[in-house]
Amino acid sequence: MDEADFYPEGALVTVLTAEPLDRTLDYKAPEGGVERGAFVEVPLGPRKVLGCVWGAGLGGFDLSKARRISAVLDVAPMRDEMRSFLEKVAAYTLTPMPAMLRLATRAPGLMNPPGMRKIYRRGTGLPPRETEARKRVLDTLDDYGGLSFTLKELADAADVTPSVIKGLLPSGAIVEEDTPRDLPYRRLDADAPGKELTEAQGEAAQALRAAVAAQAYSTTLLKGVTGSGKTEVYLEAVAECLKHGRQALVLLPEIALTSEFLTRFEDRFGARPAEWHSGVTMTERRRVWKMVGQGGAQVVIGARSALYLPFQNLGLIVVDEEHDGSYKQEDGVMYNARDMAVLRASLCSAAVVLASATPSLETWANVEAGKYKRLDLESRYGPAVMPDMQALDMRVDKLPATQFISERLANAVRMRMQKGEQSLLFLNRRGYAPVTICRACGFQIACDHCDARMVEHRFLKRLMCHQCGETKPMPEACPSCGVEGRLAPVGPGVERLAEEVAERFPEAKCAVLSSDLFASARALKEQIRLIAEGDTDIIIGTQLVAKGHNFPNLTLVGVIDADLGLQGSDLRAAERTFQLMRQVAGRAGRSEKKGIALLQTYQPEHPVIRAILAGDEEGFWRAEAAERKMAGVPPYGRMAGIILSGPDLAVVSDVANHLARSAMPLQRVGAQLFGPAPAPIARVRGRHRIRLLVKAEKGAPLQVALSDWVRQVKLPNNVRLQIDIDPQSFW
Repeated sequence: MDEADFYPEGALVTVLTAEPLDRTLDYKAPEGGVERGAFVEVPLGPRKVLGCVWGAGLGGFDLSKARRISAVLDVAPMRDEMRSFLEKVAAYTLTPMPAMLRLATRAPGLMNPPGMRKIYRRGTGLPPRETEARKRVLDTLDDYGGLSFTLKELADAADVTPSVIKGLLPSGAIVEEDTPRDLPYRRLDADAPGKELTEAQGEAAQALRAAVAAQAYSTTLLKGVTGSGKTEVYLEAVAECLKHGRQALVLLPEIALTSEFLTRFEDRFGARPAEWHSGVTMTERRRVWKMVGQGGAQVVIGARSALYLPFQNLGLIVVDEEHDGSYKQEDGVMYNARDMAVLRASLCSAAVVLASATPSLETWANVEAGKYKRLDLESRYGPAVMPDMQALDMRVDKLPATQFISERLANAVRMRMQKGEQSLLFLNRRGYAPVTICRACGFQIACDHCDARMVEHRFLKRLMCHQCGETKPMPEACPSCGVEGRLAPVGPGVERLAEEVAERFPEAKCAVLSSDLFASARALKEQIRLIAEGDTDIIIGTQLVAKGHNFPNLTLVGVIDADLGLQGSDLRAAERTFQLMRQVAGRAGRSEKKGIALLQTYQPEHPVIRAILAGDEEGFWRAEAAERKMAGVPPYGRMAGIILSGPDLAVVSDVANHLARSAMPLQRVGAQLFGPAPAPIARVRGRHRIRLLVKAEKGAPLQVALSDWVRQVKLPNNVRLQIDIDPQSFW
C-alpha cells in the first residue's frame, strides 16, 4: 500500500458519510491508523454513523475540536476503482455523494460485530444408547468426512428431527460450535463442461472468451432471436472469467427469472452463485456484500443495484435482456444500470456483454457507431424454429362489449388444448379493469392522493392506485351520486381476461401471472415452475411473461391488445411496443413443436405492427433511428427531465416559473427548455408535480449547465426537485 493511502493515528482524514449532508467531514484517525477507502464508524452529533475514509482531511477549523473515528469496520476497504465509479455516476446523474454511498452500502448490520451461528460436527465420544435415528446422524457425518453442518442441514441429510441431534451433544458424539455466519460461497468449477453448442453459438462463445481473456475493457452486443441459446453462450464467458481468477456479475431484469437461471448455472458450474435482489433475506444481503468485497463470491446474479457491490476483481458484466426498462432506476439515484455497467467495466478493465433479442436503440446506435462489437445468433437452438406471426384485424372481428378474445383466437386456443399444448394470452395491464365508472352520473373512481384512476383488483376485492399503492374496498354505491348498482368496469385487465377465459374454456386449467398476485418471489417462481412442467393449459399474463421464460409446451401466443403501447406521446413508444411484441411472441414454439403468435389489433397497417409481423428488425431500427436523429432526441441528442413536487400547487408553480425565467445557463450551451407544465400524473401521494424538459445536442455539457441553472433557486422546505438524466418515462 502506498504511504499516501495510509493515515497514522491522529492524522486528519476526510470521511464521506451516508447521511444527507452536502460535504465530507473531518475526523482524526484512530489508534493504529486507517487506510483510504476504509469503512468506519464515526460520531455525528449523539449518533454513530457509517462512513468511508475518502482522503486527507481538509482542515480549516480548530483541530482541537476534531473528533476521532470510533471504529474501523472489519470489511474490505473501498477500492479506488469503486470510488471513481461512484464519483462519475454522481457527476453524470447529478446525485449527492452521500446518496451514492448509501447505494453502495445497502446491506444491513455492516457496523455490527460479525454474526455467529451454531454448526455441528463429529466428536470423539459415543452415544450411551444407539438408535436407528442416531446411527443415521453419525453415519451422515462420517460419510461427509467430518464436514460441519447447520442444525437444519444435518437434520435434513439424516432425515431426523433436530432433537435427535441435540440428544447426541452430552456424550460428545457431536460437537456444537459457533462460527461466523458470513462464510464464503462454494467454489465454482470453471472447467466443468457446458452444453454442446451449435456452430454459431461456438463462434460467439469463442469471441466472448477472447474478450474476457484480454482483461481489457470491451462491450459486445450478443443479439440472438428468442430461444437461440444466448445464456449458454455468455456462460462460456463466465467460465473464462473464473479461469482468470476474476469475478463476474450477471444482471437480470426480473426476480422471477432467477430461479430457472440459478438451476442452469448450478448444472453448469456445480454450485450456486451469490444472489442479490429484493427476494433474498437481509442476512444473505450482508453475507453477499461482505463476501464480494473479500473475494469469497466469484459470481453474483442480481438486480440493477448489484452493480454497486464492492467487487475486488471484476472481470465480466453481463446485462441480460439489456433493453428492459426495469434497468432504469426511477427514484432516489436515477440511473440506467445498462449504461452504468459499461462505465464500471471501463474503470476496472472488464468485458461487458449486452444480451437481447430486441436490443435498445441506444445499444444499436453504439454498434453502428463502432463503439460496441456485435455477435448474432440468427436461429433457435436445436429443432425449434421461430413462430409464425399473424395480425387479427379487430375491425373485422366484431366483439360484444364484454368480450376481449376474438373468435379466431379462441378457436386457436381450443385447437392447442385438443393437442395437449399450452396457450399464452398476453395483456400488459394488471388488475381487473383500469377504470371504474358510474353509469348513473359518469363519475370515475380516482385515488384520493393522486391524479390517477384506481384500478379494480377483483381477485383482491379492492381498488388500487398503481402510483402510490393506496387501496380501498370496492364500494357498493357511487361515491359521487350515491346510486347503488351502477358502478361498472371499463376496459380489460388480466383478471377480467381470466374471468372470460373461465367462462369460454371451463375445462381449461388456467394461471394468471401478474406481479401483484403473488405474496412473495418464491410463490411466483413456484408458479412459473409448474407452468414449465405443463401443469397449465392457458397462461394469462402481463409483461412479466415476456422475459426469458422457457415453457416447452407453449405453442400459441395471443396478444389481446397489440395497440396498447402505441398510445401516448412517449418518444420510445414504438421501440417499446416492437420489443415487447417480439419478446412475448418468442415464448411460443421454443421446443420441437411449431409455434404461432396472433396479434389482435385495430391498426394492422401501423408501421410498427407491420415491422413486427415482417420481422424486419434492422429496417425498424433504421427507420426509428432516422426519426430520432431528425428530432435530435436520444440517442442522437441529450435530454433531462426536471420534476418539481410539493403539497402546495401555488408554491411549486412559483418555483417552476422562476426556473423557467432563469434559463440563461441552459441557453449558453444551446439547450432548449420546454415547460413548465403539469406532469401527466399531476399529483402523486398528495404532492403536486410539475415537469420541465431540457433538450440539448449530443456533445453539450448538459450536467454543468443544469447544475448552474438549479443552483440559482433556493427551494422552499416542502418542495423537492429531481433531475432525471436520459429519462425513460415521462409520467
